[in-house]
Amino acid sequence: MELITKVEYGKAPFKISHLSKSLLLGSCFAENIGCLMRENKFDCDVNPFGILYNPLSVSKALDDIIACKHYGPDDLFFHQECYHSYMHHGSFSATNQEIVLDTINTRLSKASQRLAQTEVLIITFGTAWVYYLQSTREVVSNCHKMPAKKFVREKLTVNDIVENYSSLIAKLQQCSPNLRLLFTVSPIRHVKDGLHENQLSKATLLLAVDELTRRFPEQISYFPAYEIVMDELRDYRFYADDMVHPSALAIQYIWERFCELYFSADTLQLMKECSNLARALAHRPLKPDSTEYKRFLGQIVLKIEQLNEKYPYLDLKKELEQCYIQLNQ
Repeated sequence: MELITKVEYGKAPFKISHLSKSLLLGSCFAENIGCLMRENKFDCDVNPFGILYNPLSVSKALDDIIACKHYGPDDLFFHQECYHSYMHHGSFSATNQEIVLDTINTRLSKASQRLAQTEVLIITFGTAWVYYLQSTREVVSNCHKMPAKKFVREKLTVNDIVENYSSLIAKLQQCSPNLRLLFTVSPIRHVKDGLHENQLSKATLLLAVDELTRRFPEQISYFPAYEIVMDELRDYRFYADDMVHPSALAIQYIWERFCELYFSADTLQLMKECSNLARALAHRPLKPDSTEYKRFLGQIVLKIEQLNEKYPYLDLKKELEQCYIQLNQ
């Protein structure tokens, strides 16, 4: 008996492995998927500008990465005792201007250096609504609680997004000829816009991504995270307490659907081995000084060495260091 309408999708045009270098940009959903990829030892860079919600902010961030832009004092503003960037999340803000610029430029430089080797770019659109700075028409990714009169708020059209990304994809292909793009639309509802406006916004994003996949069938894949939440998980028990964000259970379910589409059997097996290793390291013994626990740690070290020999591209330095710290206590 089927109790849900399951979202069906065809074969993915490409696979993601632990050898793939990935870059993820976009909304909170990109953060969720990126964190799970990191936990499973994939080589990925997640949101070097912090969370970005609209397509033009993501596009501007990628332009900055391509150009390896260097941010200076003129790119910041001072508000409520902190320096901020309109392009960056509040996690980059601080009371010291030099610290803010150093954090922004270090993060941006690393993303720029990785771009030529990046094989998979995962982009999550959250909303079609965009804020512009009133004085310059500059795209704003974060208003940082500045007065509303400083900004102009507009909803992008399907054509706005498609034309912007058609140009951007051409530039990305010059930097990384083998790059593949994976688009998702965030299932997180922007209820402050109103439920009807949120639906119009999501529809705009879905239509834009659909057109981009038609224009670039070899380069672009679409993962239906939005549809999975709306159709397979259409129940408030799959939402967090704010009734807006997906719950931890929903995120795990979406992750499993993502895995079955984009990961090969070999990749899934390696993920299982990494998961077993993480569970072993999370074990908290009753007697940390016991010979039995030291022997247990020795077995984990041996397992790490075997994994490193078999998969030399896996970064297990922290796990190995953790074992040696506990062995020497």
